[in-house]
Amino acid sequence: MNARNLPSGNDVELTSLTFDELEVGQSASVSRDLTSTDITLFATVSGNVDPLHFSGGSAASRFRQPVGHGMWAGSLFSGLLGTKLPGPGTIYLKQELEFLAPMFPGDTITASVRIADKIRDEKGRERVTLACECTNQKGERVIEGVAVVIPPSEHVSQAGVGLPDLHLVAHDQLDKLTAQCASFPPLPTAIVYPCDETSLRGACIGAQMGLIEPVLVGPEGTVQALADELDLDISSLRIVDAQNAIDAAAKGVDLAKQGEVGAIMKGALHTDELMSAVVRRDRGLRTTRRISHVFVMSVPTYPKPLLITDAVVNISPNADDKAHIINNAVELANVLGVETPRVAILSAVETINPKIQSTLDAAALCKMADRGQITGAIVDGPLAFDNAISAEAARTKGIRSEVAGQPDILLVPELAAGNMLVKQLSFLAHADAAGIVLGASVPVMLTSRADSLPARLASCALAVLLANKNGAR
Repeated sequence: MNARNLPSGNDVELTSLTFDELEVGQSASVSRDLTSTDITLFATVSGNVDPLHFSGGSAASRFRQPVGHGMWAGSLFSGLLGTKLPGPGTIYLKQELEFLAPMFPGDTITASVRIADKIRDEKGRERVTLACECTNQKGERVIEGVAVVIPPSEHVSQAGVGLPDLHLVAHDQLDKLTAQCASFPPLPTAIVYPCDETSLRGACIGAQMGLIEPVLVGPEGTVQALADELDLDISSLRIVDAQNAIDAAAKGVDLAKQGEVGAIMKGALHTDELMSAVVRRDRGLRTTRRISHVFVMSVPTYPKPLLITDAVVNISPNADDKAHIINNAVELANVLGVETPRVAILSAVETINPKIQSTLDAAALCKMADRGQITGAIVDGPLAFDNAISAEAARTKGIRSEVAGQPDILLVPELAAGNMLVKQLSFLAHADAAGIVLGASVPVMLTSRADSLPARLASCALAVLLANKNGAR
C-alpha cells in the first residue's frame, strides 16, 4: 500500500463516565487488523526499527516473518481508556503488560478492558483498576495485564478530535520491480562516465544486489580516484578508459553494438551527450523502431505503477510518432505484467478542438487503435489530467471511458508538458520515478543526479526485465 488516509475522530461521539457511574464488570473492546502500514507507522513514532518487524527479518529473530510491535497492541488499551471506558479525561497512572504470543501482519487483534476494582480513599482520591487483554482472530490471548487510572471528574459527551489526513509514502511499487529480477543473472551494463558519487555508488550497489554487472566507461584515473575517496571497492569491475564524457558515450555505445554489454546507464554527463551517441545513424543503437523514453512512477496516491511517456526524448511528436511511442510503452507495460494496458492521451481539455493540436492527435490515435494500427491496449483521449486520473472527475463531466480513472500509461502532448508533469509528481506528490529508453537495440537508463537510490535500482530492474522480457512475462 502506498498511501493511507487515517480516519478522522470528529464524527465519533465520546462520553466520559465518572467514578460513580462506573461499575465492576463493565467492559469495552476494539478490534484492529494489524497491517504492514501499522507496523511502519508505529516504528516511525517509536523509533523501533528492529528488522524483526519488517520483511527480510532479523538474523537474530526466532521468527521467519515480520512480527508486530507488542506495544502497538498495548497502545490500543490507551485508546480504549481515553475514548470508551472510562472515556475522555481519563488519566493513566499505571500499566502492566505481559506479552504471551507474537502478532503477525494480517492478524485481527481485539483489545479489551474490564473494570476489576474501584476505590475512593479517605482523602477522596479515586482509582479504577482495569484488567486488560488482547486476543487474535483465533481467540488466542497474546497480551494480558492491568491498568490503573483516575476517571474523569465530570460526565460529558463530546465529539472526538478531528485528525489531519495522513499519507504514508512507501515506494513498494518500485521495490517490487527489483524483486522480479531475482531469477535473472546480472545484466552487463556500461556505466557511461561514472565520475560522480551518485553514479559510481549506484553502480556498485546495483552490482552488490545482483542486478547489473557494471563496466565503468570513463577516465580510468578519475574513476579510481573517486572510488578511493568514497571507499568503494571497484577492483573486480572492468574499466574502459575514455578521455572525456563524449568519448565515454561513444565507447559505451560501441560496447553495446559489439554485444559486450546488454544495457547502458548514464553517469555524470548530459543526457544529450549520451543520446547523441545512441541515435547516431552510422555507429549508434538505432533499430526500425522509434526511440522514446518512459518513466515508471510510483505515486503514493495512485494504486499502481503509472507509466508516463515521452518526457525526455521526443520534443514535439506528431500523431504518427505518438503511435510508435504508445507501442513502446505498451511493450514495457506487458513486461511489467500488465496484459492490456489502458492508455490515456492527455491534453488541456477532453473535447476535440481544432485549435489545440494535441486533441486532434488524440482523435487520430483513437481511430488508429480502432483500425489496428495500435494494438494490445485500450486507448482513449483527449483527456485532461483530472479526467484521466480521477473516475469521479470524469463522471462529473459526463465522460464515458474505459480508461478514465484507471490508466496504466499517460501519453503527454509534448516533452515540456511531460517533463513538468513528472517533476510535479516527484516534488509535490513525493513520487519516485524509474526511467528507461526504448526502441534502441539495448535498454538505456537516463538516470538523474536527483534520483534516489531506489529509483536508480528500479531503473536497473527495468533494464533487466526488458533484456529478459520473454522470461519476465
